[in-house]
Amino acid sequence: MKILKVASGSNPNSVSGAIAGALEQDVVVELHAIGAGAVNQAVKAIAIARRLVEREESGPIKVIPGFVELDIEGEVKTGIRFIVEK
Repeated sequence: MKILKVASGSNPNSVSGAIAGALEQDVVVELHAIGAGAVNQAVKAIAIARRLVEREESGPIKVIPGFVELDIEGEVKTGIRFIVEK
């Protein structure tokens, strides 16, 4: 499973391409986002990736949101995790 980190400055089109590419190689990809801006970019990227993946006739994708605790420079922060499956 590939893990993609999404920031508030991430380009949703670039992240969606990474999601679609990862789903071609694997069945599951995980996105991590900390903060409202990063979650916003992640959701946009998932919506764009859905169009890309479904256009290739590989079927719909499923997204499971949840919380994740991440260690950032020695400090534990809570973020949102999106598990994207084919």
